[in-house]
Amino acid sequence: MSFDLRKYLAEGKLFEEPGFDKNKWIYLTDEEKEEFAKELFDLIDNAYAPIGGHPNYTSPADVMGAEGDADYMVIDLDDDPEFDAVKISKKKSAGNKSVGLGHDGSKPAKSAAVNITALLLKQSGYFVEVSGVLKDILKAKGAPIVTDEEIIRKVLKGKEIELNDDGSYQREIGGKVFTKMLMGNPKV
Repeated sequence: MSFDLRKYLAEGKLFEEPGFDKNKWIYLTDEEKEEFAKELFDLIDNAYAPIGGHPNYTSPADVMGAEGDADYMVIDLDDDPEFDAVKISKKKSAGNKSVGLGHDGSKPAKSAAVNITALLLKQSGYFVEVSGVLKDILKAKGAPIVTDEEIIRKVLKGKEIELNDDGSYQREIGGKVFTKMLMGNPKV
């Protein structure tokens, strides 16, 4: 087998930027978060567009600004070099809180973002406050539901909540009242 230098150069492989592993979730460094802030924002904005956007992400500047302390885990699922999904979490006293996700709109990217969330919620030290369709999907995927009032209040220490009979609760976020449910395995 011979190596064809002209073909290699014609394909542009010599100047191709090194990419991220395909089909593997990886955490971004602070430098990568800054470099890919627009791409991350676009994935998040796309996922939350049907409900009017994510309240904490109004522009790419939020990735390194107001939400700069978040951990961003990304995956590339297809032939292009762009990320297809992002999972966002923050370290809290009760563990790693899932605070958002994003995707490019494709079915594989949506599935990847939801599946990694469900998988992590089954592990010790991972939790999420969730509502709506995502709550139902995570419940169907076996994510544990926390209904113990004492645990909920410890995890949400300092937050004003009004508990419902089913373990869900109301709380104000950004001036609006939401009905949420705590899922996962927080450390308390």
